Amino acid sequence: MAKRRGFTQRREREKEPRINQRINAQQLRVLIEGQGQQVMDRNSAIDLARSMGLDLVEVSPDQDPPVCKIIDYGKYKYELQKKKKDQSRNQHVIHIKEVKLRPKIADNDYDLKRRNALSFLEKGDKVKVTLRFRGREITHPELGMRLMHRMVADLKEVSAVETPAKFEGRQIVMVLAPTRKKPEKKAVAGSSDSPRKDIDEKKPAETVTSSGS
Repeated sequence: MAKRRGFTQRREREKEPRINQRINAQQLRVLIEGQGQQVMDRNSAIDLARSMGLDLVEVSPDQDPPVCKIIDYGKYKYELQKKKKDQSRNQHVIHIKEVKLRPKIADNDYDLKRRNALSFLEKGDKVKVTLRFRGREITHPELGMRLMHRMVADLKEVSAVETPAKFEGRQIVMVLAPTRKKPEKKAVAGSSDSPRKDIDEKKPAETVTSSGS
């Protein structure tokens, strides 16, 4: 376990940019904030960074000469980690949820399955709809297809068909993908975007006067 941990730590260090004495190239293109850039030897660049209380950080090792920046490496590393954490927090991992149907499913059971599928899609997950035939139910495949088409129609506001309904043995399988379509906001009376308010504001003054006489 200790050996594996040491390997992981070594890999993480390899991903980090080289700083100060760890920089190998002898000639560097150094970017100094507020002063532009200049080519100088490594030792002079390191001495300059230290005199400023900062670090020499290699940001583009593949350039010729490699490009370095004089910055606060601790702050730079913290900001990178924070940015990475924010990206992972905002990233949604798409899962495939399954909803199972039967050819002769009751309306209330179907409605429950539809609501489950709607909930999954609104969370950004895909939905695999599976309809399985038992016994002689397979002699009426049109019932299964009808249910699949019904599910597509009921969820068309929030999803699109990724994999059309097709037979796989004694079952029909279909995959719906979320479209993330935001519901339109309804106009509220008295709000700035209320159609009624716009109409009232455009009423001629004489019309208002005549109605009160």
